[in-house]
Amino acid sequence: MSRPKVLLLGEIEHAHEEWQRVADDFGVVEPAGLHREEFLEQCRSGSYDDVEAILRTFDSARRLGPFDKELIQALPESINFVCHNGAGYDQVDVSACTERGIRVSNTPTVVNDATADTNMFLILGASRGFNTGMMALRQKRWRGQPLPPLGHDLEGKMLGILGMGGIGRNLRDKARAFRMKVQYWNRNRLGPELEAGAEYVDFDRLIRTSDVISLNLPLNEGTRHIISTGEFDKMKTGVVIVNTARGAVMDEAALVEALDSGKVFSCGLDVYENEPDVHSGLVDNPKVMLVPHMGTWTLEVQKLSCLGILGRIGYETRANGVRHIASREQTQKAMEMCAMDNVRAALGVGKVKNPVIEQVDME
Repeated sequence: MSRPKVLLLGEIEHAHEEWQRVADDFGVVEPAGLHREEFLEQCRSGSYDDVEAILRTFDSARRLGPFDKELIQALPESINFVCHNGAGYDQVDVSACTERGIRVSNTPTVVNDATADTNMFLILGASRGFNTGMMALRQKRWRGQPLPPLGHDLEGKMLGILGMGGIGRNLRDKARAFRMKVQYWNRNRLGPELEAGAEYVDFDRLIRTSDVISLNLPLNEGTRHIISTGEFDKMKTGVVIVNTARGAVMDEAALVEALDSGKVFSCGLDVYENEPDVHSGLVDNPKVMLVPHMGTWTLEVQKLSCLGILGRIGYETRANGVRHIASREQTQKAMEMCAMDNVRAALGVGKVKNPVIEQVDME
């Protein structure tokens, strides 16, 4: 009897031993150096007709492009699962997958700590206006002339979190260490335990009343450019904006205009609308904190909540579920391991561990 097969799109960069164990248990297909047209032709010619699952990496889009409707329709009928290595999955057309009956998974929670740390770094740096002085210092001009404008303390400021998922909740806890007040908007209000004292407000109120706004939303058709000219017009003058989610949830051109007008005091960005290209109005503005999508670029992560990983590291169960044990692992490796756990579940029991939210109720 032949073993179920998984197709790897992209490269495993860290969890090599774990991937070998997947290969020991299942058939693994690893096409090398394919470009989009080559891959589409191979799909249509039947090269992957016995493959049941795909593990794809974020960087696979560099060669294959987005995992869009054209590509999904070309996949063989045998494909039932797409296991995406990443918390954000805007590269994958989930609707097209659902139409085909293909289950999609991602790697949530593994990145929460590392991303929220970056979030807090950007909030602090942008609010204090550190980048202007940092640039002058590297140019051997000390603080520069004229002196940079005075920044703002975080204590007592209102942080508005757009999207109160795992990263947003993690950020809430970190912000409280700086004695910030926290309000949030989410697609659905959280229960009291997850809310943990943060105030739930409507979108318009959050935009109008926050001193600092953090974007922690997934990118989809409903959130693309959720922050644009109209929203900036409603904000407080001198607001600080931070985005560690996906670049296109904010209209970069509108952001540049808001910065130039003084409506926005500063911003901190880890993600961009057209990565790796960055709007020149951001690059040339010394008030802006820019990081090249490095929110998860870390060796250590303090908590991993993907159950498959915890199963190998150790965890305790309670009546209400799993108590996470602090551990030190590589964030990037952890994401790969989580994606592999979804592959194992898909091929082993016919369901993924971490279905994307759009498919949680998929039969």
